[in-house]
Amino acid sequence: MPRGRAARFPQQQQAILQHAARLFASRGFPGTSMNELAAAAGISKALLYHYYEDKYQLLVAIAEGHIDRLTALVEEVHAQPQAAEARLRRLIARFVEEYAHAHAHHQVLVQDIKYLDDDDEQRIRAKERTVVSAFAQAIAAVHPALAVTKIEKPLAMLFFGMINWMFTWFREGGALDYDDMSRLVTDFVIGGLQRVEGATEADQE
Repeated sequence: MPRGRAARFPQQQQAILQHAARLFASRGFPGTSMNELAAAAGISKALLYHYYEDKYQLLVAIAEGHIDRLTALVEEVHAQPQAAEARLRRLIARFVEEYAHAHAHHQVLVQDIKYLDDDDEQRIRAKERTVVSAFAQAIAAVHPALAVTKIEKPLAMLFFGMINWMFTWFREGGALDYDDMSRLVTDFVIGGLQRVEGATEADQE
């Protein structure tokens, strides 16, 4: 009779993913072995195989799990009845919060997606485009002039680039904590979008 899964199976899977994300982010997917992954997770290699068939399965789980969390985040914010600017502000704050705790996952997605099979890569990239489009639509809802000139998506990509880079240097415990940074980024982006829209409208006159 097959042995059933332990009650803590999902929690252990997530713990392994966290360790794997940090190792892949620092060493790269090709440079990380199953032995190193098992050691980082504090389990035997045999037990690691009980949770994941191979390190490729780990890579898919890290990359797709990150995108799925961002997709859920977008759906959560859009499900709330609120004005367009309040929604955009909330979206920015929630993305900053998510990236603060998932920088390694995002780094793996960016640097190691090229090692995925075509089907897996295309599926995950399609989800990425959906997230970017949702953020661009939130920008356009507040600043319609930006949609007229079709720059809402480049602006969305600039935002994602900014918060991804931010967590390569930001460490909590200094003058600012995560909440401070979230407010700072939100005000910075909202103010910047207002300036860009103003310049765009002036160019069209």
